[in-house]
Amino acid sequence: MTALQGKGVSAGVARGKVVFLERGGCAVKKKLVNDAADEVKRLRAALKTAAAQLDALEAEAEAKLGREQALLFEVHRMMLEDDDFIDPIVAMIETELVCAEYATDAASARLARDFTEMNDEYMSARAADVKDVARRVVEVLSGGGRSDACAAACAAACGGGEPAILASDDFSPSETAQLDRSFVLALASQAGSANSHTAIFARTMGIPAVIGLGEALAAGLAGKEAVLDGESGVLCIEPDEKTLAAFLQKKNLLAEETARLERFRGKETRTRDGRRIRLYANIGSVADVDAALSGDAEGIGLFRSEFLYLGREDFPDEDVQYESYKSAACKMNGKPVVIRTLDIGADKQAAYFKLPHEENPALGMRAIRICLTNKALFKTQLRAIYRASAHGNVAIMFPMIASASELRQAKAVAAEVRRQLEAEKTAFNPKTPIGIMVETPASAIISDVLAKEADFFSIGSNDLTQYTLAVDRQNESVNQFCDTHHEALLRLIKTTVDNGHREGIPVGLCGTLGADLTLTQVLVDMGLDELSVEPSLILKLRSRIAEG
Repeated sequence: MTALQGKGVSAGVARGKVVFLERGGCAVKKKLVNDAADEVKRLRAALKTAAAQLDALEAEAEAKLGREQALLFEVHRMMLEDDDFIDPIVAMIETELVCAEYATDAASARLARDFTEMNDEYMSARAADVKDVARRVVEVLSGGGRSDACAAACAAACGGGEPAILASDDFSPSETAQLDRSFVLALASQAGSANSHTAIFARTMGIPAVIGLGEALAAGLAGKEAVLDGESGVLCIEPDEKTLAAFLQKKNLLAEETARLERFRGKETRTRDGRRIRLYANIGSVADVDAALSGDAEGIGLFRSEFLYLGREDFPDEDVQYESYKSAACKMNGKPVVIRTLDIGADKQAAYFKLPHEENPALGMRAIRICLTNKALFKTQLRAIYRASAHGNVAIMFPMIASASELRQAKAVAAEVRRQLEAEKTAFNPKTPIGIMVETPASAIISDVLAKEADFFSIGSNDLTQYTLAVDRQNESVNQFCDTHHEALLRLIKTTVDNGHREGIPVGLCGTLGADLTLTQVLVDMGLDELSVEPSLILKLRSRIAEG
């Protein structure tokens, strides 16, 4: 018996033979060309073919996963029209006189690497989408096509079509969306990300999945019996009877727990004594609204708008932002959508911002500080958000506010934008709420003052923790000193809640602390009005709150 440890990203227990995904296609070779113009024409034609394929895949995904999940492939198709994706490929063809296949592979690899190197799990996970789109274009250029490779490979390897645990180095979103559930019991991969759309799709389809198993997940395991636990992240090869019995018992318990949690779907979140608490979802893009809805979120408590700025070569214009915010508002169909304004800086960097090198960027030019020193940038985003407010229940949230002066300055810019929109007779909601993230000790301590200026508070527990404890959350070497139950942190949260309530404004909390079930009752007892967490945790959190 051999036990491999990875990271579970989709809960569930599966038992079956291990089958490795065998992809078709050919290796990309660097070939020189004589006519760059002709090669660019080939690229343009391939982009159109790939776009048509994605249209078909979007329809297939909608039938299998639902409309919200299928929107990812609309995003993929938009990438094929995005200058940030296309221009580096064209430039490589024209300057190095290389074939379109090689230029697409090389240029997209650089873009994917830029995403991977970001110290933000959500943005790092977007590298998989870039690779998926690029692979599609390369296969079209090479004369191949995209088929249901996963199901075909699994069926072939299993002979008579016996369901199996499908293994690979990694799975692209396209491959996962096309899985034939009748063949695939679970997914196991050497690499991967918990925030990838592959992981989201696996959870949506109810397929147990483990990533990060490394090179121990080798081809020599093909055909061997195994059990996989998508919660603990274990893949056990040729388990003995005792181990197998333990896995199967857990599988039965998980099924019972899933059924129990489903009883909370569609219900209000209430404590034992009847107090109403709202459970919202944290998202990073419109494509994530699907997960929020399938998780039964009562709204979006944190829309991380910075994703629109990252992985680009220039600032997104007003219309690009407006369409994204509008889409999220419309899809949530009247449920709250709290859009956090730009939070670039610290661990989220974009070269075109031309921010100076800083010894400690977490304490440097970031978030609201950038917006207040670049008001044209700030106004563009606020115009887009206000325009989107005409299409749904939208709220604006300023990050990293540390003083009443900063909040007043930000509100003054918002007021100027409202006057501009009124003069233009552009539709928007003039009563769009304006709140702040309380994520510094300074803002928590003066929350009595800030509560007179804000419509709501949302406590950003991740940054509040690192600034309160002086522990860099990006530095693994000091993880042992990051005590999320520290009395100082809890006192700051309680102070913020009390001060907000004295002024009659709601106080929520977003960040990993809200998903810590060992703290749920403590946070509820503090009087928090809402918690915003990852979508997959909402039913579990609702159950914990209801049961006390």
